[in-house]
Amino acid sequence: MGERFAAALPANAWNWIAVWRRNHLAWKKVAFASMLGTLADPMIYLFGLGTGLGLLVGRIEGASYIAFLAAGMVATSAMTASTFETIYAVFGRMRDQGTWEAMLHTQLTLGDIVLGELTWAATKAFLAGTTIAIVAAALGYAAWTSVLYVLPVIALTGFAFASLAMLVIALAPSYHYFIFYQTLVITPMLFLSGAVFPVGQLPGVFQQIAAFSPLANSIDLIRPVMLGRLGDNVGLHIGALCMFAVLPFFLSAGLFHRRLMR
Repeated sequence: MGERFAAALPANAWNWIAVWRRNHLAWKKVAFASMLGTLADPMIYLFGLGTGLGLLVGRIEGASYIAFLAAGMVATSAMTASTFETIYAVFGRMRDQGTWEAMLHTQLTLGDIVLGELTWAATKAFLAGTTIAIVAAALGYAAWTSVLYVLPVIALTGFAFASLAMLVIALAPSYHYFIFYQTLVITPMLFLSGAVFPVGQLPGVFQQIAAFSPLANSIDLIRPVMLGRLGDNVGLHIGALCMFAVLPFFLSAGLFHRRLMR
C-alpha cells in the first residue's frame, strides 16, 4: 500500500521539469495558432459584451463596464486555457498517444508526470491571462502596475483549474464525457462567479454557491487590483485557490495509479 502511494507522488522536486519541457517543445511548433485559439473566446467577450453592453449598463462598482469585464476575463482566460489543455491535450497524451506510458518507462513516477502536466497547463493559463491583462492595460482599462500584482494570481488560478480538470480526466472513460464538465461546471461558473456581472445581483442562494467557486475567488483577487483598490479577504481567497490546486492533485494522482498501474 505504501509503495503504491509513493509511486503516485513526485519522486523529487525537479523531475516534473522534464515533462514540462517536453510539452513546451511540442507546443512551440503550433504556438501562434494555439494562443490565437485560447485568446479568441475572452477577447470576444471583452470587446463584444464590453463595448455593446457597456453602452447600456454604464458604470459598475465605480468603473466602466468594460474595465469591470476585463478583470473578469483575465481570470476566465486562465480558467479556460488550463481546463482545455488538460481535458483534451493531457487526456490524449495519457490515453491515446502513449506519451505517459513511454515516460513511465523512465525514472519518472506517475506523480512527476501529473505535476509536470499541471505545471504546463498552468503555464498556458499564465500566458493567456497575462495577455488579456496587458491588453486591458494598453487600452486604459487597468493600470500597468496592476498587471504585475495579478501575475501570481493568474498562475495560481491556472494551476487550480488544471488540477480540477486532471481529476475529471482521471475518471472519464472517453472524450465524450468532457462536454458534461464544460456545460455543467465551467459555463455556469463563468456566469455565477462575477466575471460578467456582479455577484451581488444574483439571488442569495447563487451568491452562496459562487462563494465556493475557484473562479469567484480568483476574480475577487484580480478585479480590485485592476480597478485600483484594495481587495477584501485576500488570505481567504488565496487559501481557497491553493486548496483547489492541491487536493485534486493528490486525488487525481491516486486515481491515475489505479487506472494505469493495474
